[in-house]
Amino acid sequence: MARVPATVVAASGLVGGYAVARWTKKRPLGGVALAAAGAMAAREWKQRSGGAAAAGLTAAYVAAFAGSHPLAKKVGAWPAVFSVAGGMAAVSWAVGRKSG
Repeated sequence: MARVPATVVAASGLVGGYAVARWTKKRPLGGVALAAAGAMAAREWKQRSGGAAAAGLTAAYVAAFAGSHPLAKKVGAWPAVFSVAGGMAAVSWAVGRKSG
């Protein structure tokens, strides 16, 4: 079975968490999707890049989620979510590339 890269999981978690919350109108359910993807990505980051990198990337994941809220007030919800997901993917890729 092929593994999905942590970069894809993290970006998808941010987009998917928002999508689930928006379409089900249940924010906690979106939070579950966001957290599950974050946990999966963190596990992969730790395996590939070590504990320090995983901790930093997990912090970046949480910061991306938090940062999407004020950004959404300026550019709209979907553009904000896609922006932070793209930023998270770039950071994850860069860290994984340096340690891989």
